[in-house]
Amino acid sequence: MKVKVLSLLLLAFFYVNCLQAANDKKVSSPDGRNTIVFSLDAGGTPTYQLLRDGKMLISPSVLGFIEKNNINLANEFKLRKTSFHTKDEHWTQPWGENKSMREHYNELAVHLKNSKVNLTIRFRAFNDGVGFRYEYDVPSVDSLFVMDELTTFNIAEDGVSWSIPANFDTYEILYSEKPVSAIKDANTPMTFKTNSGVYGSIHEAALYDFPEMTLQRREGTSFKSNLAPWPDGVKVKKPNHFTTAWRTLQIGDKAVDLINSGLILNLNPPCQLETTDWIEPMKYVGVWWGMHVGVETWTMGDRHGATTENAKKYIDFASKNGIRGVLFEGWNDGWQNWGGNQRFEYTKPFADFDIEEITRYAKERGVTVIGHHETGGNIPYYEAQMEKAYKWYKDLGIINVKTGYAGGFPNHLSHHGQYGVNHYQKVVELAAAHHMTINAHEPIKDTGIRRTWPNMMSREGARGMEWNGWSEGNPPSHHVILPFTRLLGGPMDYTPGTFDILLEKSKSSPKHKKWHGLDKGNSRVNTTLAKQLANWVILYSPVQMASDLIDNYDGHPAFQFFRDFDADCDWSKALDGEPGKFVVIVRKADDKYFLGAATNEEARTVHIKLDFLEPYRSYKAIIYADTEKTDWKTNPTEYRIYEKAVTSEDELDIVMAKGGGQAITFLKMK
Repeated sequence: MKVKVLSLLLLAFFYVNCLQAANDKKVSSPDGRNTIVFSLDAGGTPTYQLLRDGKMLISPSVLGFIEKNNINLANEFKLRKTSFHTKDEHWTQPWGENKSMREHYNELAVHLKNSKVNLTIRFRAFNDGVGFRYEYDVPSVDSLFVMDELTTFNIAEDGVSWSIPANFDTYEILYSEKPVSAIKDANTPMTFKTNSGVYGSIHEAALYDFPEMTLQRREGTSFKSNLAPWPDGVKVKKPNHFTTAWRTLQIGDKAVDLINSGLILNLNPPCQLETTDWIEPMKYVGVWWGMHVGVETWTMGDRHGATTENAKKYIDFASKNGIRGVLFEGWNDGWQNWGGNQRFEYTKPFADFDIEEITRYAKERGVTVIGHHETGGNIPYYEAQMEKAYKWYKDLGIINVKTGYAGGFPNHLSHHGQYGVNHYQKVVELAAAHHMTINAHEPIKDTGIRRTWPNMMSREGARGMEWNGWSEGNPPSHHVILPFTRLLGGPMDYTPGTFDILLEKSKSSPKHKKWHGLDKGNSRVNTTLAKQLANWVILYSPVQMASDLIDNYDGHPAFQFFRDFDADCDWSKALDGEPGKFVVIVRKADDKYFLGAATNEEARTVHIKLDFLEPYRSYKAIIYADTEKTDWKTNPTEYRIYEKAVTSEDELDIVMAKGGGQAITFLKMK
């Protein structure tokens, strides 16, 4: 009898395991190193796991959503079929860190069905990471109200992480380095390194008509997606058929592999624009920093920054120095109401800002005016004027717009919820219809939509330069965390390049007034001058600003680096680095190369090979470096410039002071 019972148990065990094996489907990256395994558990709940070189990186993790009206989006599924697809194509973009891209993946599409729901979960495995998304079809209803996302990322072992806390209205928070198991919640990209030495970063791609995904730790190193809600608590409001953004995990053996990854872009659809020749990467200066350091204002008066006279001064400087664009903030009616009704008029300049004369003057000198739309978060008022405002700008010859959302959205709506995501996209598409570009501040995070909508040029989405003007500022480690976190999503308009490091000239100006509540009198830029130059290379943006007051650049030898610099690069590579410690990045534009290196609060020497240079050619390396006496705290502005002949066979030691950096221009020698 015991033998018979044992035999039955063994048969049952083998049956369950065979059934489980039948429900297991997997796909590996082209190099075979990243493997996604899909399963259905006994209750029909979809799960996945991820292996790196055969070792568990993400242990079995649940997939699915919860719907308000008991439409079962989570379980009781049965496997209908699976399909496989492979793609290996090269594509080009009109601008970007790398204009030539390779899209190479293996895909597994799992087609599931329960009593009311058809679900396809699409997995793509790349050599540099993985992505998956949900494609729901519920023909028996008209609308769906998603209350929660069940997607989990069960990181198989602890490690160290770099992230900011989850927040549905701002990303302007300093990054923290802590054990993965110590994170409470996080915005994405959330970057980590396992104890086994694998680097990863969790994010999302192709975010449309859906709230952003943040991460909430459940226990240990297990994280669940948490979506930004509507005021009524619903997370997503959709018709009966919808597709989510991709949930992504970039993977690398080295930290710089994450920077060099093309995963986020490759998970976005191809360009939707008929032509892109009107999209222009550029360098720019602007009437902006003076307001943040308290020597100018956004409103009319004796300290007003955006005046016709000041505008012409900036245009002349840009023309003289080969800088294409000039930005003007505080040019339009409405700034005088800041903190009140937040109602800006987008076709009504202040009386002392003759926009027709300014645009004429700029065009005559080969300079383009960059427009500015601050909304203060009053989205309904902005949307009511948008069509008219963009046409008005276009008629004036202004085709590049910086937008701003520094204020709460109405009716308790969040910046990063479905409402906000849809508004930001509405702006991008309206601008595209007028052949205009967008640089968004206080934005929704970048998820690679620039592949599809390349007029979405840059965005803020982290603590930028302005924090140095009126607070304790961003610490030296901040600039060497951003490339491994925020910038994995896409370009950032950090606005680097302030030369008045200690703000001495601004604070000594008779026009200076303290204006911000966070200003405790200790505001300054927490880097060396050489690191400010390096940040033009490191903190990538196709519209790159020299942020300081132009008087601080006039006659300054180090400003030659920006004159030579080209924001429209063709190729980029992160050569070395560790999050929060240091980074070295090189970019090529035509036949020039630009290298930027930066360190945290520690002095550091990094040895690099110059094998990225074109072989059999000699180059003049113009090196902008810290000196032996440079220190970000005590002596931040001391630097030296020297030249050296080099080839691709050579190597360099990059010596950086505490909080310092180094910038190099490589020019072909005849």
